[in-house]
Amino acid sequence: MCGIVGILGKHQVAPLLVEALKRLEYRGYDSAGIATVQNGRLDRRRAVGKLANLSDLLVHEPLPGRSGIGHTRWATHGAATVMNAHPHRSGPVAVVHNGIIENFRDLREELVAAGYAFESETDTETVALLVRMFMDQGKPPAEAARAALHRLRGAFALCFLFDGEDDLMIAARKGSPLAIGHGEGEMFVGSDAIALAPLTDRITYLEEGDWAVITRKGAEIFDASDRRANRAMTRIQIDAARIEKAGYKHFMAKEIAEQPVVLADALKHYSRDGALTLPEGVDFTGVDRVTMVACGTANYACQVAKYWFEQIAGLPCDVDIASEFRYREPPLSDRSWAVFVSQSGETADTLAALRYARDKVARIVSVVNVTTSSIARESDVSLPILAGVEVGVASTKAFTCQLSVLMLLAIKAGLDRGRLTEEDAKAHLADLALLPGLMNHALGLAAEISGIAEKLAEAQDILFLGRGAMFPLALEGALKLKEISYIHAEGYASGELKHGPIALIDNRVPVIVLAPHDALFEKTVSNMQEVMARNGQVLLISDGEGIRVAGHGCWKTLAMPDVPDRLAPILYAIPAQLLAYHTAIAKGTDVDQPRNLAKSVTVE
Repeated sequence: MCGIVGILGKHQVAPLLVEALKRLEYRGYDSAGIATVQNGRLDRRRAVGKLANLSDLLVHEPLPGRSGIGHTRWATHGAATVMNAHPHRSGPVAVVHNGIIENFRDLREELVAAGYAFESETDTETVALLVRMFMDQGKPPAEAARAALHRLRGAFALCFLFDGEDDLMIAARKGSPLAIGHGEGEMFVGSDAIALAPLTDRITYLEEGDWAVITRKGAEIFDASDRRANRAMTRIQIDAARIEKAGYKHFMAKEIAEQPVVLADALKHYSRDGALTLPEGVDFTGVDRVTMVACGTANYACQVAKYWFEQIAGLPCDVDIASEFRYREPPLSDRSWAVFVSQSGETADTLAALRYARDKVARIVSVVNVTTSSIARESDVSLPILAGVEVGVASTKAFTCQLSVLMLLAIKAGLDRGRLTEEDAKAHLADLALLPGLMNHALGLAAEISGIAEKLAEAQDILFLGRGAMFPLALEGALKLKEISYIHAEGYASGELKHGPIALIDNRVPVIVLAPHDALFEKTVSNMQEVMARNGQVLLISDGEGIRVAGHGCWKTLAMPDVPDRLAPILYAIPAQLLAYHTAIAKGTDVDQPRNLAKSVTVE
């Protein structure tokens, strides 16, 4: 989850490293640091906390040099301290690392026995000391790095810098993403293209097990067996990687507001003249089951889509948490598909699950926001959600775009399996086309939600309730609130309330009920009444008819526009997001970079 960057440049690199790290800070913000080589001398600066602290340090202690590496950290091994901050250095070598070295304890014991001393609690320092040991044995930097890489087990992206070498970086990846950028007499390394977008639009993605010797003239890439490898160079759209708040106070606010536009773009991309235009290879004929795998918010999108696949297409659907999937060794059929959903396309658990399923299913499909990501590249079919860059750690527009693409997949499955006619499919697409306008209406509730959030901010516990496809949305609403306001929140299926959670209800526990006036409305309202009978403070989010029928006696109500039943989870995501956002504002927490979290989870 950490972010790394490296530059062999023509100019002073410290400002460029810091600017690139700003674009990677979504990956972690526990500490940050840079190292450079100036006149053959390796030096570094590190600071705890957000990148601004490193910037302040560099004002007072500048770090010259035209070659450098940088890092922004999400702590795994060792607390967020200066000693544990990257880059780690041992003698002539400095290294930055994303991932986890699983055998670092064994290596550490070996190094201590050989007389090498440790300064930090991290697994990464082991890598620096290991390279130093090989250099002490007479190996040149590239050979020492190669020898060290073959000793490492786990997941890593690494970038090395060496004392006395101002025209050399070594980069390597295994399990964690890494990209090389090509300039004119300059070379760059970054965790992703976003970091490198202002520097170059020419990118080479290292493949699993690759390592590279990089100079200003270019990169020599080797595969896991140390054979020279040719990796394609691609051009990225720099505008697509631009990160701006566009006048909003927070990225999250901007990304919530962007949902009508990006969702409309996604729908246009996958449909034309009332017909689906999904990529070739998306044909559910003969498919007997779909297994969907994801983490966090993406998993909740899958749980919603389960209802769609089963109700619209009559296709059995399993949903798994990626971190559990391969460890229970699920039996998979060669007539089934596996669908992997990830905003970044680099989620470590989801990528590992994909690799487990690769030879066990008929087709691997990914639903991702980054088309050049590892998950996208390793899939048979990759479906971009076209949400654009999402910077806020709490996912918003990616969630609704994931839902929309999954709904399109369910419609296609219904067509291929004969459960839907062409006219049925056109009707579903016409319903989807209404969503951007309905979302704009829902966004208009922001001021009303802000007032409600002032009261929610005083609560210690909040419950979300929903039935059917609104149950996963209740889980997502609770997750959003937890992530950025730090209030304990839980989502429950409404019918489960009386099986335990109702014991929590009193007049201090707000209960948010997500209940469009659909076929399950009366059941949900019955459960809501059970809450109100015990002095629970109910916020009912429903349409006009739902509030007319059941709004009396509620603490608060929010009136949503009418929406076709199956699409309610997409629309009702808007008030769930706004409630979390405004509650966090009321509490004064860091909305875009909540504590202990990172945007892209690239470690298991």
